[in-house]
Amino acid sequence: MNIIEQVDVELAARAYPIWIGRGLLDDAPRWRAAIRGRHVLVVSNETVAPLYLERVAAGLDGFAHAALVLPDGETHKTLERTGEVFAALAALGASRDATVLALGGGVIGDLAGFAAACWMRGIDFVQMPTTLLAMVDSSVGGKTGVNLPLGKNLVGAFHQPRAVVADIATLATLPEREYRAGLAEVVKYGAIGDPEFFAWLEREAAALVAREPRALAHAIAASCRHKAAIVVRDEFEQGERALLNFGHTFGHALETADGYSGLLHGEAVAIGMLLAARLSTALGRAPPADADRLAALLDKLGLPLAPPAHDVQQLLGLMRLDKKNLGGRLRLILWRGIGRAEVVPDVPEEAIHGLLHL
Repeated sequence: MNIIEQVDVELAARAYPIWIGRGLLDDAPRWRAAIRGRHVLVVSNETVAPLYLERVAAGLDGFAHAALVLPDGETHKTLERTGEVFAALAALGASRDATVLALGGGVIGDLAGFAAACWMRGIDFVQMPTTLLAMVDSSVGGKTGVNLPLGKNLVGAFHQPRAVVADIATLATLPEREYRAGLAEVVKYGAIGDPEFFAWLEREAAALVAREPRALAHAIAASCRHKAAIVVRDEFEQGERALLNFGHTFGHALETADGYSGLLHGEAVAIGMLLAARLSTALGRAPPADADRLAALLDKLGLPLAPPAHDVQQLLGLMRLDKKNLGGRLRLILWRGIGRAEVVPDVPEEAIHGLLHL
């Protein structure tokens, strides 16, 4: 066993660990300690389950446990699929001390966590992320939810996991496109608050693309530390935590416009971050050189830089539904340059309109 890092999320109500290492799915004594009751439901998908479900189930000896395997993909992060989790919990006889294990990427983590938040008004869940994006972002911090046709993550709850088990050996089976998409969320942490980490990413871009273990472990641990620190200071996104959505208002609109079947989430975030950086420049808030550095880094990591063609009014309409908006006015995360993100209220729509027409 090679435990690389443990990052603790020290919330006021309770703390929970993020374990980052190789072979963690097989280290049942470690993660079983996060399970308090007798009933356990493992929620996974058709891509991940054949690879890892048997190994996780082997660690559940002594529990009353079952598994629910859902179709893969963002299009299945819905209320209807959440209902299937409820049905599986009912069939298991899950009581209020039951635990849901979310084995998969961000879709599974969000959906299973939301189901756990709702079942009997809240039961435990453990995140077992198997994608880079989930390891560095969606599995940490307690945001859960599902999509509606009108927008992404419009239905959800804040519900913290009991633990996060990030077995980086699972990244070896991750398709190249999905792996690169996860790197966008890693870049985000440097972009919003750590220029030194951003510079490290520029130096180590080739190593990260090659999935070099040393660079990958450092990037995941650093990302989790950044997110954990922000979540501790602002668990329910009343202030600073909104900065974690840098690029996401644009990105979520692009995902929704594609019916969740075009861009991957990380690809949409990459485009969204660059749009936010270019908009900051256009509004006189940031130097153009920093946006150019961001574009160069995203390009090195093999991420897209330009949005697919969409009706601008449709995208603006979707952006107006973003959860960060207040009083019907656009409220975006922009920056003053690398490492200096900020919440900007009342962003003029005409500036966005011009940007999307470029």
